[in-house]
Amino acid sequence: MLEMSNGQIVCACDSCALRFQAVLDGRFKLIPRDVRSVPDLNLTDVEWEKLALPINLAFFFHSTPEHRTKAMYPSPAGATESLLPLKAWDSLVANNLSLARMEPDVEALLVNRVGAKRENYLAPIDVCFKLVGLIRVHWRGLSGGEIVWAEIDKFFSRLQMESRPL
Repeated sequence: MLEMSNGQIVCACDSCALRFQAVLDGRFKLIPRDVRSVPDLNLTDVEWEKLALPINLAFFFHSTPEHRTKAMYPSPAGATESLLPLKAWDSLVANNLSLARMEPDVEALLVNRVGAKRENYLAPIDVCFKLVGLIRVHWRGLSGGEIVWAEIDKFFSRLQMESRPL
């Protein structure tokens, strides 16, 4: 569950989800469980560049309290928000109507464009933060080191196996 007042994930267990689903009244939002691959996402390299993100791993979600879409990318310091305007996001949504159906606050478009990869997922927000945690734990030096990149590859391999196509 996501606590809306502070944007923090407070619990991910089935018991809490069942207990609180009838009394959420806006204070909490249930985080979905399913990861869906979006292999046919219409996102060219030029459109990606227009998003002006410093790295090729990012996730995007609509923040209800802030009334806007946020772009976050994992870093050794944690999740970092891109403070650049996301004008390109609107055209991306217009070209990919599945993005307009993302559940605000709790579901994100997770994009992996590292190297030759072009992987896109609609993922629960906690999955995105798992990637952030993985990078924080394994990052070494300036480029991250071999271990972190192997862990990132394993993370996305698991996502691919667990996901169903959109």
